Amino acid sequence: MQTARIGATPKGGICRLALTELDREVRDWFCAQCVAVGCTVTIDDMGNIFARRPGRNPALAPIAIGSHLDTQPTGGKYDGVIGVLAGLEILRALHESGTDTEAPIEVIDWTNEEGSRFAPAMLSSGVFAGAFTREWAYGRADRTGDTFEAALDGIGYRGPERCGAHPLSAHFELHIEQGPILEDEDRIIGIVTGVQGMRWYEVTVDGQEGHAGATPMRLRQDALLATARMIQSVNAIALVHAPDAVGTVGLVESRPNSRNVVPGQVFFTVDFRHPDDAVLEAMEQEMHAAFARDAGALAFAVTQVWNNPAVMFDGACVDAVRDAAAALGLPAREIISGAGHDSAYVARVAPTTMIFVPCAGGLSHNEAESAERHHVVAGASVLLRSVLATDRRLAPSPA
Repeated sequence: MQTARIGATPKGGICRLALTELDREVRDWFCAQCVAVGCTVTIDDMGNIFARRPGRNPALAPIAIGSHLDTQPTGGKYDGVIGVLAGLEILRALHESGTDTEAPIEVIDWTNEEGSRFAPAMLSSGVFAGAFTREWAYGRADRTGDTFEAALDGIGYRGPERCGAHPLSAHFELHIEQGPILEDEDRIIGIVTGVQGMRWYEVTVDGQEGHAGATPMRLRQDALLATARMIQSVNAIALVHAPDAVGTVGLVESRPNSRNVVPGQVFFTVDFRHPDDAVLEAMEQEMHAAFARDAGALAFAVTQVWNNPAVMFDGACVDAVRDAAAALGLPAREIISGAGHDSAYVARVAPTTMIFVPCAGGLSHNEAESAERHHVVAGASVLLRSVLATDRRLAPSPA
């Protein structure tokens, strides 16, 4: 509730976009809290923050707990944030109890997970894992033309460490499910075994502006009308590949966006997701064919801006979560993540898994997003046990 005041919206949510002054404010708060419990804070050149509690064996790479503090424009209090704050709570618990670990324990705030300001999502964890180059990420611009690099420098969070030059022994992430399955089945813990594949596209349709009163219907080149047909096709393609496929047009800009002008150009986005990359490829091809039909005589261009293949998480990390939930007597089930998370990229370079807890009505990316306190506590407890079990596994065997 304290961090939710930073960027609070009138409807009870948060608008705290990546690399804004509000993002700087919550970062400053987080760093101060970590220093207060004896952690060393380092920052890489993508703005990722690493708060380290030392272990007995400094030669071991740290066990990380990571998520994000940025939000959607109409985001909720729990998406991403509980993963970072649960990590902070674990640092406090270890500090206050005087518990030593073999490996260092780190809590990470990954920059621009949401992708709502700088597309694509999970941009900085993507650079960390080698999915994107730093130079390409620096050049990503928001809808006003500001670049990631300029915004990063603007809030003073470009660190000296090269992004990716930070080995990890393991990475765990606690998150709300962002869907209704756990709540529907009355489960408290989701044992996340992987993340479905995702592809994002940007589409521009070019028609011709005309006077709304003087241009006959038969002579119009209405870019928005063609776009409407394209949006219907996105929905139809997802339905063909249901129940596992989803397709979303979440952003539409009609130009010149005047009530008495026939739209001359439209920009919109497409988000396709499926657990099988082969199905995603088929959906993409079907989209291209449908758009060629839907556009009629109008010109259009489609650019794929993100292709995040399906990910399977590390078996030992998944087992650690499964064992922790069982030890605590918490009702749990295995689940594939429908949403993208930084862990999907981190899994390329370190053993990784996630822990889900329910959110009310499965609602997320919404100001009404909510989670029960005892569910968050349970998730943090499973997270702690999973981290400590991994630490014991890394400890040297007795002679």
